Amino acid sequence: MVLINILISIFGILIFLFIFWKRLKDDYASEIIFRSAFNILLSVGVASLLSFKFFPTWFLWAQFLGCIAGLGISYWQLNIRLYETLEAQTIAFLPWIAFIFLKDSVAGSNLASFIGFLAILIVIFIYYYFDSHYKNFTWYKSGKIGFAGLATLAFVFVIRSVLALTGISVLSFVGKYEAIVSGVSAFISFLLIYNLSRESK
Repeated sequence: MVLINILISIFGILIFLFIFWKRLKDDYASEIIFRSAFNILLSVGVASLLSFKFFPTWFLWAQFLGCIAGLGISYWQLNIRLYETLEAQTIAFLPWIAFIFLKDSVAGSNLASFIGFLAILIVIFIYYYFDSHYKNFTWYKSGKIGFAGLATLAFVFVIRSVLALTGISVLSFVGKYEAIVSGVSAFISFLLIYNLSRESK
């Protein structure tokens, strides 16, 4: 099991690096992209270690905060654009998360995790749909990059909140607090979309 987890982590990191680089390669030098990726992965790694040691049920939220911390560090150090990098970060992590759900569903014969795996595949499709069509949304006047990433995050948080309210238990849920935490995160995502839509080109 440990070996499988290591292999999934290595594979997930490689996929993350490739997608992250591919999304940003037209706007940044490779050095900046991979330094940003290193900041994000290191922050996620530290957050994961702290979570597994002190609050294991909150591991996904700790990793999410690690993503945000790594993004903030990269913004401060490398002067990257936040929304654009957040969007690349979002789609780059989704395949990794999908493999984690798939591994859990196979290892533990867990139907909920398999459904979670299928849900992540749908979320990836939704991301690419938003990414291809967001400029056609008449209410999204700014046309700024970042809509696909934020909308995808909002969608994920809404689904998590709804599932938590129905009492369904899924890998990475934090019990009775999940609906609140996911709901607040969804609200923040929608608020950021609204703010981004109002910015002039």
